[in-house]
Amino acid sequence: MTLPASVTDELLAAITARVPSTAGGTHKLTEVYSGEVVVELPQSTPEDIEQAYAAARRAQMTWSQWPVRKRVKVFKRFFKLLVERNDTIADLIQVESGKARRMAVEETVDPMMIMNYYLPRVRKLLAPTKRSGPVPLVSTSTEIRQPKGVVGIIAPWNFPFATGISDAIPALLAGNGVVLKPDNKTALSPLYGVHLLYEAGLPEGLFQVVCGDGPVAGPPVIDNANYVMFTGSTQTGRFIGQRAGQNLIGACLELGGKNPMIVLPDANLDETVPGALDAVFRNTGQVCMHVERMYVHDSLYDAFRQRFVAAVEDLRLGAAYDFGPEMGSLISPDHKDRVAEHVADALAKGATLVTGGNARPDLGPAFFEPTVLEGVTKDMLAGCTETFGPVVALHRYHSVDEAVRLANDTDYGLSASVWGTDLTAAAKVGARIQSGNVSINEGFAAAYAAKGTPSGGVKQSGVGARHGDQGLLKYTDVQNLAVMKKQVMTSPRDPADFAKQRDGMLKAMTFQSKLGR
Repeated sequence: MTLPASVTDELLAAITARVPSTAGGTHKLTEVYSGEVVVELPQSTPEDIEQAYAAARRAQMTWSQWPVRKRVKVFKRFFKLLVERNDTIADLIQVESGKARRMAVEETVDPMMIMNYYLPRVRKLLAPTKRSGPVPLVSTSTEIRQPKGVVGIIAPWNFPFATGISDAIPALLAGNGVVLKPDNKTALSPLYGVHLLYEAGLPEGLFQVVCGDGPVAGPPVIDNANYVMFTGSTQTGRFIGQRAGQNLIGACLELGGKNPMIVLPDANLDETVPGALDAVFRNTGQVCMHVERMYVHDSLYDAFRQRFVAAVEDLRLGAAYDFGPEMGSLISPDHKDRVAEHVADALAKGATLVTGGNARPDLGPAFFEPTVLEGVTKDMLAGCTETFGPVVALHRYHSVDEAVRLANDTDYGLSASVWGTDLTAAAKVGARIQSGNVSINEGFAAAYAAKGTPSGGVKQSGVGARHGDQGLLKYTDVQNLAVMKKQVMTSPRDPADFAKQRDGMLKAMTFQSKLGR
């Protein structure tokens, strides 16, 4: 295919030149739609990554001393650049990921939503908080937020721009430097985002991008960091969490999911069917929070199944840099083969293919049809592990208790969806699901797009959260600055004086506790 006009050799050379690479060779980054090589992406050695951290630390020492309002000005300029260069960003996302145009455009918006939340709040979040100390009137204790230093971010290939840039914004606002390792397959859009940040006035060296295969680049990214932010598989998350623990640094891990959707007996199918279609097939099913298990009440099952399958078969697939296709490609032929393996395994073990189930080489090397299965059980790959593709399993249930039990019958707990017209009843069902995110009458976007509320997983789906106040504060250390105006806490040597001091302190604490009622 012909690349979009904005993706020029000059642009590719400018953004890939930021990757430090002394002896790491290159990776052939391809256009997903055609499989043709777009650029030879430089690869970073462990020594390159160590030097990238050193450069980021030098820049961070100055950046951390900037007043918060001065940092905010950089991001206000960055916001304007994102609006102006939106089409170019979407073009790069499509080239490297193969997703449909509408999904690429949605991804470009995520960093702007992040800034809309944090920019008006960051000064208050980072302002010192003064409290009373242990001795009333003569002592105080102040909570001071200090940046951790340099944050290592390991971003996935499914939303390279959103995670690579959006996760970095609160870290930078908090006064940190950043070293980002994107996936080799999808490094162009985050590199361009960093390019725009520097154009907006970010100090040179503060935001580094290193590239390389996970086993080579991952360990030095973790070992040189003061904190790690990772989005990806549970298996890799365990390794990162273990290594971060050995280094005594914090880590936030958003991991895999096997996300359920419950359709209650009073659900409005006119809204539920298109909502389910979006929840399953958005981004070709390559979303950590997308629905892979669907539980429909027996009274609605047949009607829902008929309408849902018809909608699935009506989806427009295609490889195009316009808004025609509704669903794009999978990320790579290897991933297409993994999705096909899950489907084949389910069918071999007794599941029924309702629709789809085939690769589409006529459209591109990594296309796979939207697929609906029935009869999927936990002994099948598609029943117990994350498929991460355009595949969903339909299940009947007879009681709400049964639906909740089935929804919770998984090691994962990232996202869940409940549909019903009685919002109070639906919310009560949602509260019973063991999941970090629950959306009522929406697939998952309502939860993820609520940037003011923390978003994370439970069970094997992660540790920590992005978004909300803690999504920024996690990138800081707390310093407790205690001040005594007069020394009154030294213990008297005389026993009688010690007893008198003790009685006075106990009375003061008793008085304070009464005020707190």
